[in-house]
Amino acid sequence: MSGRTDLWTLVVIVGLAGVTVLTRCFFFILDRPWSLPGWAHRALHYAPVAALAGVVAPEVMMSNGHFAGTWQDARLFAALAGALVFFWRRSVLLTLILGMAVYLPLHLGLRW
Repeated sequence: MSGRTDLWTLVVIVGLAGVTVLTRCFFFILDRPWSLPGWAHRALHYAPVAALAGVVAPEVMMSNGHFAGTWQDARLFAALAGALVFFWRRSVLLTLILGMAVYLPLHLGLRW
């Protein structure tokens, strides 16, 4: 490596550190309290559901980067069972238990 490369690396590191500190401390730098607008506060109520759907849906519907091409996929049946028990009882714990109770026998026993 040359001296120029090392200087460029140092400049990039310092620049990224500066941007990180500025963005993380932005709300502390302000001189008055800051609050979200009402529409943004209401929208944040849906963020956990949207994030969960964004993580779970691709895992259930896709396999090796392609849509599940067969109905013999244990994840589909486990997701369906979990969704049904959640809408019936509104219990996350029962959803997890029943989903895994359906998934494990199909995946381990039938090799789906």
